[in-house]
Amino acid sequence: MSAPASASWPDSLAGTPAVTVIERAIARERLANSLLLHGENLATLATVAHGIADRLLNDPRRASQVFPPKQHPDFFALRPAGKMRQISADATRDLIGRIQVSPQVSHRKVAVVYEAERMHVSAANIFLKTLEEPPASTTILLLTTRPHSLLTTIRSRCLHFRFTDGGGAALAEAEPDIQQQWQAARANYTAWLGRLASGATDKRAIAEQVMAVYGMVTRFGAVLGAATDQVWKQQKEKLPPDLDDDEIEAIQTGIANGIRLRLFGEIERSTRDFAQARLAAGDGAARRSLVAAIAQLEHDVGLLRLNLNEAAALEDFLLSSLRIWSRR
Repeated sequence: MSAPASASWPDSLAGTPAVTVIERAIARERLANSLLLHGENLATLATVAHGIADRLLNDPRRASQVFPPKQHPDFFALRPAGKMRQISADATRDLIGRIQVSPQVSHRKVAVVYEAERMHVSAANIFLKTLEEPPASTTILLLTTRPHSLLTTIRSRCLHFRFTDGGGAALAEAEPDIQQQWQAARANYTAWLGRLASGATDKRAIAEQVMAVYGMVTRFGAVLGAATDQVWKQQKEKLPPDLDDDEIEAIQTGIANGIRLRLFGEIERSTRDFAQARLAAGDGAARRSLVAAIAQLEHDVGLLRLNLNEAAALEDFLLSSLRIWSRR
């Protein structure tokens, strides 16, 4: 069987330092046994992992047969399952058992753990031993959009590579109408902060400021939904035809997570820009309010990563901001 061209990297990542380091390590046969690939978009991470697997398993210098990476006999996958979408201890033991055997076709084996942060604690502890003493000729790739949700001991035993692509860039690449909606929502938020910082205290003004919170939650949610739908429509057309339902759901979830994290990042930027303008105008109290607001935003983003609904996270941040910027 003639060797096909290696699986391509995502266009936005080709030639980047991370990809260059990986390619050189593979060429020199010095790639680490355990890699942690993390970023905002699971689809991008999966593409990178499959590219690594293809180069390792179908090495033209040694491969006796060539297969697409996911169909290769020496490629193994572990992913969340069930209603709770967790990686169980039993599934983890099964993977460990399969990678203990010698390669069937290639000179190496590759195991990919999708959404590694969804490992049950017992599964993570079982897997830790394998990371400490990986089977011979085996490369383990852990994919996650939430690296800090993994056990510290697991993170410490992997070489880390961060890839930013896909959903996280959605707002910058969105259609003009979505960009306009987002800019209008940001302007509305900044104007609201200005009203809070002005110190209006009559009951009507306070009621209007509180009601504005729920209007902004709705507005931000509409932008999030529109951007997610657009990016998913674009990404869906590029997906390989052999993906199963679990893989498609994981990719769609990764896109949505990437976009909403970008939204919260843009809210943080708007908050900083507003505070800096106030400081430049001589409002010394803005510094304390900015510190408190960013701390609250980071808290709510942390809850968001624990599957808190984005509307609830936004509501909590905006109601907290109402108190922070009003009490100065």
